[in-house]
This record gives sequence, structure tokens and C-alpha cells, in this order.
Amino acid sequence: MKIKKFDVVDFLGSDEAIIEYLNAALEEGDSDFFVKAVGDVARAKGMMKVARTTGLGRQNLYRSLSRGGNPRVGTLFRVLDALDVRLSIAR
Repeated sequence: MKIKKFDVVDFLGSDEAIIEYLNAALEEGDSDFFVKAVGDVARAKGMMKVARTTGLGRQNLYRSLSRGGNPRVGTLFRVLDALDVRLSIAR
């Protein structure tokens, strides 16, 4: 019996799943965790498509959107825009 390695991308097939995943990641309060989650969503949507939309290099996106990648805020906003999601601040 072959066991497949878990990849959250396999469960990000709908917009609802993506929004729930990103909200849960944001609620963790860990910036590395959130950036990794954004990277997971970018992989689910297609990193090449995100790269084209943002004008950023695919390899650079993989590197920036991994744990410890520490992307610039502008890069993160461009990626979120390409993924058609928005951050919201509430009290």
C-alpha cells in the first residue's frame, strides 16, 4: 500500500476553502505561517499564473512564499491581488 504525502493544496479546490484556510492562517498570528498559507494557495491556483499576473518570477515567488521567505509587503499584496483575495482589518 502506497501512502501519499499530505499536501494542503489538494484541499484548496474552492474559493470557500481558500478563504477559510487563509483566515485560519491569519488567526494564528504567525507571519511565517500566513506567508506559507498564501504560498499554498498560489500553488493551488497555479504559481506560473500568479507569476504572470504579478510580474514576479516563479522561482522568486516559491522562495518568498515559503516558511522564512519574508516577502516584502508590496509583494504579498500583489500576490493576494492575483489570488483575488483581500485582507480585512476589524476590531
